[in-house]
Amino acid sequence: MTGGTYGPHNPEATYVAHDYPEHAFDTGEVSLNYATTGSPDNPALLLIPAQGESWWGYEAAMKLLEDDFEVFAVDLRGQGRSTRTPGRYTLDNMGNDLVRFVSGRIARPVIACGLSSGGVIAAWLSAYAPPGMLRGAYYEDAPLFSSEIAPACGQGMNQVIGPWFELMHKYLGDQWSVGDWPGLKRAMATDLPPALARGLAAMGDFLGGDEPPQTFKEYDPEWAGAFASGSASASVDHARMLAAVKVPVLFTHHFHHVDEESGRLQGAISDLQVRHARELITGAGQRFDYRTFPKAGHVMHGSDPQLYSRTLREWSRTLHT
Repeated sequence: MTGGTYGPHNPEATYVAHDYPEHAFDTGEVSLNYATTGSPDNPALLLIPAQGESWWGYEAAMKLLEDDFEVFAVDLRGQGRSTRTPGRYTLDNMGNDLVRFVSGRIARPVIACGLSSGGVIAAWLSAYAPPGMLRGAYYEDAPLFSSEIAPACGQGMNQVIGPWFELMHKYLGDQWSVGDWPGLKRAMATDLPPALARGLAAMGDFLGGDEPPQTFKEYDPEWAGAFASGSASASVDHARMLAAVKVPVLFTHHFHHVDEESGRLQGAISDLQVRHARELITGAGQRFDYRTFPKAGHVMHGSDPQLYSRTLREWSRTLHT
């Protein structure tokens, strides 16, 4: 498959080397790229990155976890070195990719840990994976409800990050077919709702200089369009999903704030939405352990891998083997 500036068709321009070797697993539809470390004698851990993040976003945390777990960090379809699948970026497809990966590569129960949209996929696995495949699930600052177009409670995609996703998709295009990086940077300053622009600015100059950051190069911007339009989650109602959770859950909640003037949520998920998630999961008979880190950035496993690994390790010890 051909494409634009970046992607698996142009590896020299797209990828860089990392500390852990990379491998490929064929699901039947896609080739999933992954890295692994740690002993198979230890509990298995599946790390699921956020939208716009490749497996190596976990690299620092992997070094801290490898003595206690056998760690598998994956690139989802459309990210990193994994296959691009135009028109097929849905939570159901991504969740089923990981079901095949766990069944065919890991071949034993795992703790599924995901950040952001990866956290929503961890929630999908905790509800819909085959019985016995998961021991538990860690939702790291996951946008439950807030990444839906019309959620059961609180702000939806258009009141959170949706306009930013629309800009990325417009200026970069499916499979980087547009690739107008300077245009995206200009539009960010003029075309976003003010509260959203302030929230993104508080994250620092994450867009970098004249070239995209490495994580953007490894990311198919069609993902952004699929989430902004709602097609990615159209078949996955979050309330119904959470009411079907079958394993214990850890949720870590990072920086979040509701802008008083616009009502727009800055951050991944509101307090109201976390409470509703807790009610649904405990109503399904499952533990819901909540940790709040209000000063933590969204990608806690990257900005504070010590805190992330300690939180995960301590919680995992409370799970039944």
